[in-house]
Amino acid sequence: MIDVDFEWFDPQPAVDFHGLKTLLRQLLDVDNDLFNLSALTDLILSQPMLGSTVKVDGNESDPYAFLTVLNLAQHKDHPVIQDLTKYLSRKATSIPSLESTLPQLLAPESKAEVGLILTERFINMPSEIVTPMYTMLQEEIQWAIDEKEPYNFTHYLILSKTYTEVESKLDAQENRPQKKGKKQQEALTFYFHPEDEALQRFSVGSGNFDHDKVGEDGASDAKRAFQEAGIRPQGHLILVEASKFNDAIKGVGEYLSGN
Repeated sequence: MIDVDFEWFDPQPAVDFHGLKTLLRQLLDVDNDLFNLSALTDLILSQPMLGSTVKVDGNESDPYAFLTVLNLAQHKDHPVIQDLTKYLSRKATSIPSLESTLPQLLAPESKAEVGLILTERFINMPSEIVTPMYTMLQEEIQWAIDEKEPYNFTHYLILSKTYTEVESKLDAQENRPQKKGKKQQEALTFYFHPEDEALQRFSVGSGNFDHDKVGEDGASDAKRAFQEAGIRPQGHLILVEASKFNDAIKGVGEYLSGN
């Protein structure tokens, strides 16, 4: 057992650029090079009073986790937000519960104020850090609204990621007799971010989507170090109405604490 003290900080342009960009690259997976991550990182850092980072070696160290929200309507003329909005609208058309809702909300003529929540962390970070991050975001949004800043959202869109297990190509090549009789089963979704299971209970709709870029052949086997199956990463979207957001955060806290 190793005791680690986690510290929460505001995003800081002077020290967090490279760490946040690395986490964004991890969040967007194989599709990360479809976007100008430097511009997206700068946009996140341009609102240092909103969102948080988690560090273990003091303020000057790289973040191990972050959470923020971007107003897609406010930044609709920003090239990287235009790219992201088009991407998310297109992906929503493959999700039955979002296909008729999200593209309309994200359309240029829409009056909706959609807050895009971006969050990522190192894979070995404990989920206990998540509830304080969401709680602080909740408080910061309210402070911003009180100051007449443009964060009075109608909806929140959480961009996340999941994976499904796939049969290993290595096993298929070995053609083991005991695997011949296996029946094809519908793939189960596994969550990189456990809090997503709680958030989607309060959502208008949610679901997985395939990345534009297909991983190299055998990439799923490279990610099977601790299990028999390979894995197939996917993106995940969760749309929550603003009126349900506080309840969703409360639900995250209860879910992660086991209540």
